Amino acid sequence: MKAEDAGYGSSVSVWPHRLAVITACATFPLLFIGGLVTSKGAGLAVPDWPTTFGYNMFLYPWSKMVGNIFYEHSHRLVASAVGFLTIALALSLWFQEQRKWLRWLGVIALVLVVLQGVLGGLRVTLLEHSLAIVHASLAQAFFALTVSLALFTSSEWRENIAEPPLADYGRLRRLAAVTTGLIYFQVLFGAVLRHTGLRLDAHLLFAALVTLHVVLLAVRIFKEHTGEGRLARPALLLGAMLLLQLFLGTVSYLSKFTSLISIPIDATVFLTTTHLAVGALMLVTSLVVTLRTYRYPTLSNATGQEVLTEQYSV
Repeated sequence: MKAEDAGYGSSVSVWPHRLAVITACATFPLLFIGGLVTSKGAGLAVPDWPTTFGYNMFLYPWSKMVGNIFYEHSHRLVASAVGFLTIALALSLWFQEQRKWLRWLGVIALVLVVLQGVLGGLRVTLLEHSLAIVHASLAQAFFALTVSLALFTSSEWRENIAEPPLADYGRLRRLAAVTTGLIYFQVLFGAVLRHTGLRLDAHLLFAALVTLHVVLLAVRIFKEHTGEGRLARPALLLGAMLLLQLFLGTVSYLSKFTSLISIPIDATVFLTTTHLAVGALMLVTSLVVTLRTYRYPTLSNATGQEVLTEQYSV
């Protein structure tokens, strides 16, 4: 199936974009399920890999998927589905996408998903906590990459930006990029905390830095670029998720590390897992803002009048 592309002047396949969106949408629940596995301590409920209690992974009886086995085996099945989708996405990009750099991004996504599967398996067979941390951190990076591929293959990314260049975009780009980087480091220390109980101090420090930079980013966008919906809408969403994340993080902290509040264990598991999921959504939302700022021309800081033309079609 083909669709006419305004920015390229030629017909392009819609399947790379569709598969990228489907893969990104499938990866998000995989992150949530992975969080449940960690929160419930179900990571070693199935002691073998790539088999499940000696069964072929895809032939394990549903009747035996009980307790923590249900969470761990479900995680494996959803991960396999994401893997198959990533294969289809990489092939679609390689054979139907004109932009060479985007084809290679598809290859990188495929390598990452294979690496994720291997890391998950080695975590079970080698009983290494460090591998679980790397596995969790790489999962967030893979999710960010799938969302980026969905954006890069969209008609929005192919459109010619007609807005006049603004001198502010250089500073906005830097602020957005730093915000995205801080959120990812927050994710890394969150993974360390979840799997080891250590580095709460670093997690709280980066929570403060992320809060400051999300506020600064939102203020700059709404003060100077409020008319640009492609920046204002995700900035608004990012601010709303920050408030939710602070609430979830505070309640999770008080329930797990203090005696100030006491909530049922299932509620704690849900809160901490949702905290992880919202963090992932904040990461990709900030990344989308960052990438979109690079779609706009900027004025030279030296003269205030030179337009730096950026091409993304090669």
